[in-house]
Amino acid sequence: MQDVRVRFGGIVALDGVSFEVAPGRIVGLIGPNGAGKTTLFNCVSRLYQCDAGEIAFDGASLLAAARHQVAGLGIGRTFQNLALFRSMSVLDNVMLGHHSRTRGGFLANALRLPRAAREDRASQEKALSLIAVLGLEAHAATTVSDLPFGTQKRVELARALAAEPKLLLLDEPASGLNHGEVEALGTLVQELRRRFALTVLLVEHHMGLVMRISDRVVALNFGRVIAEGTPDEVQRHPEVVHAYLGI
Repeated sequence: MQDVRVRFGGIVALDGVSFEVAPGRIVGLIGPNGAGKTTLFNCVSRLYQCDAGEIAFDGASLLAAARHQVAGLGIGRTFQNLALFRSMSVLDNVMLGHHSRTRGGFLANALRLPRAAREDRASQEKALSLIAVLGLEAHAATTVSDLPFGTQKRVELARALAAEPKLLLLDEPASGLNHGEVEALGTLVQELRRRFALTVLLVEHHMGLVMRISDRVVALNFGRVIAEGTPDEVQRHPEVVHAYLGI
């Protein structure tokens, strides 16, 4: 991110944000409500347009890509509010995540041509392997709406991984989870980073989780970067203390 700026009418959501996420690292993005964290995520995933600045990914400008190309470039994400297809099964939701890696096209799928059938089998195998990794085997055929919230969170994570991302954007994955689930989530994210050689950008209000698993932390407030460094450096930074505690 280089000097990224976003304005909604008279509201400045991002005001010259610049930082870098190194390959293979987990970077936590923190800040009070309204600091601009999700806006930044939406810029990276191309849901929002930047008014100024540059976002580069894997050596190329991300802003030149269309929204539908982002997953194919190697960026996956989860959402603060779950964005699953609630009337579909866990397996079908995760298979949809692999769609960006298929090349059959509408006609081939409509006619059930051999290539489309092969890709469908490959997508199912991929989905089943991720379902196993995330401990969802018992729920593969279950309709998503019938699952508890914490389990639905893992389904969304499996779907994001099905796109085979290089960069995984996690938008408040601990929201709504109990203490034990948060602890398990932190261990899971670190394991997924290792297993799939992921780079992770994490937006999260649960400071214990962020500080435990992040290699570096970036703090935003009112759309500006106020601190960047190791977890220990950032949580001791006076501007971060002031933003959160008002002292």
